[in-house]
Amino acid sequence: MALARTSAVGLSLVAAAAAAGVAGCSGSSGTHSGSSPSTRSASSSPASSPAGGGSSQAGPAPTESNPPGDIPDNQVYVAYRPGSAFTGFNGFTVKVPEGWARTEKGATTVFTDKLNTVRITSGTATARPTVDAVTHTVAPQLKDQVAKFATPKVTEVSRHAGRVVRLTYQGDSAKDPVTGKVVRDAFERYAFFRQGHEVDVTLSGPLNADNVDPWRIVSDSFAWR
Repeated sequence: MALARTSAVGLSLVAAAAAAGVAGCSGSSGTHSGSSPSTRSASSSPASSPAGGGSSQAGPAPTESNPPGDIPDNQVYVAYRPGSAFTGFNGFTVKVPEGWARTEKGATTVFTDKLNTVRITSGTATARPTVDAVTHTVAPQLKDQVAKFATPKVTEVSRHAGRVVRLTYQGDSAKDPVTGKVVRDAFERYAFFRQGHEVDVTLSGPLNADNVDPWRIVSDSFAWR
């Protein structure tokens, strides 16, 4: 009987140890399973990093230093004096950008380069141009001549030659014969007058081009001779 009890106790201890072993394995397995999400989470965070890096690299493109139509700051200017082919009044000089293509027809001379133009026209006038006359006479004429003529503004400004009437407006350029493109242009028209002679200097280029300084150089350089 004592042997039987001893065997029973031994079996009980073995069973208890086995049960404890199973419980330990189960707890260990639970801990391993619980750590898996943490491992997966850590491995997934670098995957989001390239997206962030790609976003910073795909920033806006740098602004061009010379957008289309901008006349370079180092542009050289030369004096223009009407020649024998010019049929209008020729007693004046004006500086124009060096190297621009030049065409003459009658009393009009035109200098062009890419998208910019300097147009010089002379004629006779019975009276000095005024803001009112340009507003009610010249602007309506240009409306019929310039495609999509808009936003006319007439002011009197000072230049080296004296007080002049300036008309600014917008309009479409002529269609490019090669590309067929039409550019929206900004215009500045200066009316110089002396002793019955009027010389109109019209400066034009793309609407968003920054040509304030070049156009001031040209309009300020006009002189009677």
